[in-house]
Amino acid sequence: MAALLTVRNLETWYGPVCAIRGVSLTVEAGRIVAVLGANGAGKTTLLNTIAGVIDPFKGTIEYQGQSSAGRDADEVARGGLVLVPEGRHVFPFLSVADNLTAGAFARRVKAGVAEDIERVYAWFPRLAERRAQHAGLLSGGEQQMLAIGRALMARPDLLLLDEPSLGLSPILTTEIFRIVTRINAETGMTILLVEQNAAIALDHAHDGYIMELGRVVAADTCANLKAKEDVKEFYLGLGATREADGRQRRWKRRKTWR
Repeated sequence: MAALLTVRNLETWYGPVCAIRGVSLTVEAGRIVAVLGANGAGKTTLLNTIAGVIDPFKGTIEYQGQSSAGRDADEVARGGLVLVPEGRHVFPFLSVADNLTAGAFARRVKAGVAEDIERVYAWFPRLAERRAQHAGLLSGGEQQMLAIGRALMARPDLLLLDEPSLGLSPILTTEIFRIVTRINAETGMTILLVEQNAAIALDHAHDGYIMELGRVVAADTCANLKAKEDVKEFYLGLGATREADGRQRRWKRRKTWR
């Protein structure tokens, strides 16, 4: 498969602080790629740099075979690379329907906007039920759905999702990821997401990168990453579970001996 996005040796600074250093990754067309890591690992900085929100200090970003490093965020978005930022940032005093319409503002061809809104409603039925409601009155999960739906109205080739599960219940997190997977399956849209919830991200993405302190420390298919012992222990919490199970078995044996 062809690489839709290629990042090489990317370095981004906030004043005197180097937030990401030497990051390289490849996103192939039609894939869901997850970037995992704890708070402060540099995941959001990586997405913002790719999206043109932050200028890189050095390194290259190639999107659809052309350099996009240094371009303004609006120019990057018009090129088909659209970011759903952390925190949703919906327009609180506009209705759900008007938020979705605003997502199509930068489209060169305006035909099909109404059809695309109905398609978003098909993916997110809750938004259809609340189409006339002010976005600021939606729940956190509904606002996340709206933020994703608004980004889809731009007809992106590559959708960037920053912490889609942030602040959501496990049930809503599962629903959001189920819909994201469905969008990828039905449209072939390429998706690059960053996420702290490693378990659900690895279950729904095809490929994964793990970041620590601004660097990529592991990269593989999600199936292979889930099988690695260090990933299980430090990101999926399975090492602690095995240790607890072992203690419980030893305790049962002691009780039997007594």
